[in-house]
Amino acid sequence: MAGAGAGLDVLVNNAGVSGRFVAPVDTTAADFVEVFGVNLLGPVRVTNTFLPLLRESADPRLVMVSSGMGSFAVTLDPDRIESTMHGLAYPSSKAALNMVTTMYAKSLPELSVVAVDPGYTATDLNARSGRQTVTEGTDAIVAACTAAGAPAMFFDRFGPVGW
Repeated sequence: MAGAGAGLDVLVNNAGVSGRFVAPVDTTAADFVEVFGVNLLGPVRVTNTFLPLLRESADPRLVMVSSGMGSFAVTLDPDRIESTMHGLAYPSSKAALNMVTTMYAKSLPELSVVAVDPGYTATDLNARSGRQTVTEGTDAIVAACTAAGAPAMFFDRFGPVGW
Protein backbone atom coordinates (compact mmCIF):
# COMPACT_ATOMS: atom_id res chain seq x y z
CA MET A 1 0.00 0.00 0.00
CA ALA A 2 1.27 3.44 -0.88
CA GLY A 3 2.21 5.86 1.82
CA ALA A 4 0.74 9.31 2.31
CA GLY A 5 1.77 11.66 -0.46
CA ALA A 6 2.84 8.90 -2.83
CA GLY A 7 1.72 8.82 -6.42
CA LEU A 8 -0.81 11.00 -8.18
CA ASP A 9 -4.07 11.60 -6.35
CA VAL A 10 -6.18 13.11 -9.14
CA LEU A 11 -6.00 13.00 -12.90
CA VAL A 12 -8.40 15.31 -14.73
CA ASN A 13 -8.77 14.64 -18.44
CA ASN A 14 -10.18 17.90 -19.78
CA ALA A 15 -9.65 17.49 -23.50
CA GLY A 16 -12.03 19.17 -25.86
CA VAL A 17 -12.16 20.42 -29.42
CA SER A 18 -15.41 20.96 -31.25
CA GLY A 19 -14.37 20.36 -34.83
CA ARG A 20 -16.23 21.90 -37.74
CA PHE A 21 -19.69 23.27 -37.10
CA VAL A 22 -21.62 21.61 -39.91
CA ALA A 23 -24.93 19.81 -40.17
CA PRO A 24 -24.82 16.06 -39.61
CA VAL A 25 -25.58 15.45 -43.31
CA ASP A 26 -22.54 17.56 -44.25
CA THR A 27 -20.19 15.83 -41.83
CA THR A 28 -17.52 13.63 -43.35
CA ALA A 29 -15.48 10.83 -41.84
CA ALA A 30 -12.47 13.16 -41.86
CA ASP A 31 -14.33 15.47 -39.43
CA PHE A 32 -14.08 12.78 -36.77
CA VAL A 33 -10.30 12.31 -36.90
CA GLU A 34 -9.16 15.41 -34.98
CA VAL A 35 -12.15 15.45 -32.62
CA PHE A 36 -11.83 11.80 -31.60
CA GLY A 37 -8.05 12.16 -31.50
CA VAL A 38 -8.29 14.88 -28.86
CA ASN A 39 -11.59 14.20 -27.05
CA LEU A 40 -11.35 10.41 -26.81
CA LEU A 41 -7.86 9.18 -27.59
CA GLY A 42 -6.20 12.03 -25.67
CA PRO A 43 -7.75 10.99 -22.33
CA VAL A 44 -6.94 7.33 -23.02
CA ARG A 45 -3.29 8.17 -23.76
CA VAL A 46 -2.96 10.41 -20.71
CA THR A 47 -4.69 7.90 -18.44
CA ASN A 48 -2.43 5.09 -19.62
CA THR A 49 0.62 7.28 -19.01
CA PHE A 50 -0.35 8.28 -15.48
CA LEU A 51 -2.09 5.10 -14.32
CA PRO A 52 1.02 3.76 -12.56
CA LEU A 53 1.20 6.95 -10.47
CA LEU A 54 -2.54 6.87 -9.73
CA ARG A 55 -2.16 3.33 -8.46
CA GLU A 56 0.41 4.56 -5.92
CA SER A 57 -2.08 7.00 -4.36
CA ALA A 58 -4.03 6.18 -1.22
CA ASP A 59 -7.16 7.81 -2.74
CA PRO A 60 -6.81 7.92 -6.55
CA ARG A 61 -9.37 9.71 -8.69
CA LEU A 62 -9.78 9.68 -12.45
CA VAL A 63 -12.01 12.47 -13.73
CA MET A 64 -13.16 12.59 -17.34
CA VAL A 65 -14.56 15.94 -18.43
CA SER A 66 -17.39 14.93 -20.71
CA SER A 67 -20.42 16.91 -21.83
CA GLY A 68 -24.19 16.82 -21.80
CA MET A 69 -23.74 16.59 -25.56
CA GLY A 70 -22.44 13.06 -24.98
CA SER A 71 -25.58 12.02 -23.13
CA PHE A 72 -28.47 10.37 -24.93
CA ALA A 73 -30.79 11.48 -22.11
CA VAL A 74 -29.70 15.11 -22.21
CA THR A 75 -29.66 15.54 -25.99
CA LEU A 76 -33.21 14.12 -26.19
CA ASP A 77 -34.59 16.24 -23.33
CA PRO A 78 -36.54 19.17 -24.84
CA ASP A 79 -35.98 21.17 -21.64
CA ARG A 80 -32.20 21.15 -22.18
CA ILE A 81 -30.36 23.44 -24.59
CA GLU A 82 -28.31 20.46 -25.76
CA SER A 83 -31.44 19.06 -27.42
CA THR A 84 -31.42 22.01 -29.85
CA MET A 85 -27.83 21.45 -30.97
CA HIS A 86 -26.92 19.25 -33.90
CA GLY A 87 -23.60 17.69 -34.74
CA LEU A 88 -21.91 14.37 -35.12
CA ALA A 89 -18.23 14.47 -34.23
CA TYR A 90 -18.23 16.31 -30.89
CA PRO A 91 -21.31 14.64 -29.35
CA SER A 92 -20.24 11.17 -30.43
CA SER A 93 -16.71 11.74 -29.10
CA LYS A 94 -18.11 12.62 -25.68
CA ALA A 95 -20.55 9.68 -25.77
CA ALA A 96 -17.57 7.44 -26.50
CA LEU A 97 -15.68 9.05 -23.61
CA ASN A 98 -18.62 8.20 -21.34
CA MET A 99 -18.32 4.54 -22.36
CA VAL A 100 -14.56 4.62 -21.77
CA THR A 101 -15.30 6.03 -18.31
CA THR A 102 -17.63 3.15 -17.42
CA MET A 103 -15.10 0.60 -18.66
CA TYR A 104 -12.28 2.18 -16.63
CA ALA A 105 -14.56 2.21 -13.57
CA LYS A 106 -15.31 -1.49 -13.99
CA SER A 107 -11.71 -2.50 -14.59
CA LEU A 108 -10.09 -0.17 -12.03
CA PRO A 109 -12.16 -0.62 -8.86
CA GLU A 110 -9.29 0.75 -6.76
CA LEU A 111 -9.84 4.17 -8.38
CA SER A 112 -12.75 6.55 -8.15
CA VAL A 113 -13.64 7.02 -11.82
CA VAL A 114 -16.24 9.58 -12.87
CA ALA A 115 -17.35 11.67 -15.83
CA VAL A 116 -18.45 15.23 -15.27
CA ASP A 117 -20.48 17.59 -17.41
CA PRO A 118 -19.33 21.19 -16.92
CA GLY A 119 -22.52 22.38 -18.63
CA TYR A 120 -22.95 24.96 -21.34
CA THR A 121 -20.14 27.20 -20.16
CA ALA A 122 -18.91 30.40 -21.82
CA THR A 123 -15.53 29.29 -23.22
CA ASP A 124 -13.57 29.56 -26.44
CA LEU A 125 -15.00 26.17 -27.46
CA ASN A 126 -18.41 27.82 -28.06
CA ALA A 127 -17.31 31.40 -28.83
CA ARG A 128 -18.31 32.35 -25.25
CA SER A 129 -22.00 31.66 -25.97
CA GLY A 130 -22.45 29.42 -22.93
CA ARG A 131 -25.01 30.38 -20.31
CA GLN A 132 -22.80 29.93 -17.26
CA THR A 133 -19.44 31.24 -16.11
CA VAL A 134 -16.21 29.29 -16.18
CA THR A 135 -16.33 29.16 -12.37
CA GLU A 136 -19.78 27.58 -12.53
CA GLY A 137 -18.51 25.20 -15.19
CA THR A 138 -15.73 24.00 -12.91
CA ASP A 139 -18.03 23.22 -9.96
CA ALA A 140 -18.54 19.56 -10.91
CA ILE A 141 -14.86 19.10 -11.76
CA VAL A 142 -13.75 20.49 -8.40
CA ALA A 143 -16.32 18.33 -6.61
CA ALA A 144 -15.05 15.23 -8.43
CA CYS A 145 -11.52 16.06 -7.28
CA THR A 146 -12.25 16.96 -3.68
CA ALA A 147 -15.61 15.65 -2.40
CA ALA A 148 -15.77 12.65 -0.12
CA GLY A 149 -18.01 10.87 -2.64
CA ALA A 150 -19.39 11.56 -6.08
CA PRO A 151 -23.18 11.91 -6.47
CA ALA A 152 -23.04 9.57 -9.49
CA MET A 153 -20.62 8.22 -12.05
CA PHE A 154 -21.76 10.98 -14.45
CA PHE A 155 -22.80 14.30 -12.93
CA ASP A 156 -22.90 18.06 -13.32
CA ARG A 157 -23.02 20.88 -10.80
CA PHE A 158 -26.67 20.07 -10.04
CA GLY A 159 -26.36 16.28 -9.60
CA PRO A 160 -26.52 13.07 -11.64
CA VAL A 161 -26.70 13.24 -15.43
CA GLY A 162 -28.41 10.49 -17.40
CA TRP A 163 -26.29 8.52 -19.80
